[in-house]
Amino acid sequence: MTIDLKTVKHISKLSRISLEDKKAEKLASDLNSIFSFIEKLNELDTSKTEPLTSIAETTLKLRKDEIKSGNIRDEVLKNSPDKNKDFFVVPKVVE
Repeated sequence: MTIDLKTVKHISKLSRISLEDKKAEKLASDLNSIFSFIEKLNELDTSKTEPLTSIAETTLKLRKDEIKSGNIRDEVLKNSPDKNKDFFVVPKVVE
């Protein structure tokens, strides 16, 4: 897969990021290098390799899922920008 200047410009337009031509060319080159490396990684045989959750060989300690500080609604709601007795009131984000 190759990324050309037209694709970079299209992606920058969709993400509303303005790019100069020189930076867009550099970005296209960098993206092509990244995709080339990914293609090399895809050639590796990983069928006998177990997935990792962490590079450290430790196991997570289990704990009981219990409520330690209940009935703090009033304390939490005092941080709300607008006053409401039951919920946070926030500005509308979607029109």
